[in-house]
Amino acid sequence: MPGDGFTIKSRIRNLLRSPSTKHKRSRRENLTSKVTLEKVLGITASGNSGLTCDPRSGLVAYPAGCVVVLLNPKKNRQHHIINTSRKTITALSFSPDGKYLVTGESGHLPAVRLWDVAERRQVAELQKHKYGVSCVAFSPNGKYIVSVGNQYDMLVNVWAWKKDVVVAANKVSSKVTGVSFSEDSSYFVTVGNRHVKFWYLDHCKASKASAPVPLLGRSGLLGELRNNFFCDVACGRGPKSDSTFCITSSGLLCEFNSKRMLDKWVDLRTSVAQSLSLSEDMIFCGCADGTVRAFSPVDLHFVCTLPRPHPLGTDVTAVTEAR
Repeated sequence: MPGDGFTIKSRIRNLLRSPSTKHKRSRRENLTSKVTLEKVLGITASGNSGLTCDPRSGLVAYPAGCVVVLLNPKKNRQHHIINTSRKTITALSFSPDGKYLVTGESGHLPAVRLWDVAERRQVAELQKHKYGVSCVAFSPNGKYIVSVGNQYDMLVNVWAWKKDVVVAANKVSSKVTGVSFSEDSSYFVTVGNRHVKFWYLDHCKASKASAPVPLLGRSGLLGELRNNFFCDVACGRGPKSDSTFCITSSGLLCEFNSKRMLDKWVDLRTSVAQSLSLSEDMIFCGCADGTVRAFSPVDLHFVCTLPRPHPLGTDVTAVTEAR
């Protein structure tokens, strides 16, 4: 019918008058540039490597998908670093001076990325892993970054990030869940399933080879605890700098001496232990049900159990007596 033909011609004419695809794309890009991430709810940390704190500023960093949340707990204010690769962040760690943050990620050909915390921009990256990064750590002298691949990757890389050179590399034979540098940056320790290993950097510093040298590793002498899952590690500080402290998932706090030998251990009296943090004066052990127990690093003497956090939704101002 004539009326139908007229309607079709009108529709075609209107379509030809509509803005071009290029103009639509530019409007969409302008809108994207105006959208900013204000607040992140939730956390995707799957282990101890997914949470770090800058001891100088008190800034806390944790992953939420491909975003690193930088939380100031005193002001309850967030800033964010968005991973440009859109890959999920799996591990992170602050530099000793708090100026930089190193992250590891999941997925195929993941990168170890270095970020400027103040400017929240990437300043360097390393792509030497194949299947995911489980742990990252800065050396106390700030010269090196160590990254450990997940159970499918198994690579350990020592990166002199200022020179953008991998100075040493090797492989692990177990799933690694924690890494810690010695106070003098001469070695670091990895822990995992039936795994405590000391990796030494002295020969790396002396080498002038352009290619990475084999990283020298020596297993800890576990004795009767050899079948345990060691879930976190912290090298000693101050007078106990020769010691290395580990925690097992079954609830044991262990101390290794300077000869890598398991010297002593204590029972944390918990069903599950998960994390470890220490200073020169105290060792804090994260246990089941929000329990945190404190020990002396001198002799592993029990000091106290910290008060448990209040349940969500509790009005702490209304509490009139201690429980």
